[in-house]
Amino acid sequence: YGMLGSIDSNTGDPLLGWDTDQFPMDVKKATLVMSAVIDQNGLQPGGLNFDCKVRRESTDPEDLFIGHIGAMDTFAKGLRNAAKMKEDALLSNMVKNRYKTFDYGFGKRLEDGELTLDDCEAYVLDNGEPELTSGKQELYEMILNRYTT
Repeated sequence: YGMLGSIDSNTGDPLLGWDTDQFPMDVKKATLVMSAVIDQNGLQPGGLNFDCKVRRESTDPEDLFIGHIGAMDTFAKGLRNAAKMKEDALLSNMVKNRYKTFDYGFGKRLEDGELTLDDCEAYVLDNGEPELTSGKQELYEMILNRYTT
């Protein structure tokens, strides 16, 4: 933690499969990015790097300014959303509850790097397959939407 220097803040079209250097305008993605920034105790010594270009259809010089302003507004909204998410702690408590078995016993020893693959095999052979529990993906997404819409 505390090792985040700066963020290359451009984006692209996910259907193309590569970065197209567009200005970031997706508040949900900005919220997730800023949540990670908060988890890392901020950006030091860098910041948000907008290595972006306006689209071909944006032909006026002011479009470059609009792109930068819009992107900064998007990250500002994302930061506010992320701060509210952290304050409410609903999602973080859900994640903590989901992975609570890593806080004690075998799970803790595994997370601490104390176990080998052979230890894991022996554990499964002795205890059987773990109980299947839902990942609740849709619930997590619904809750994230509360903060970003």
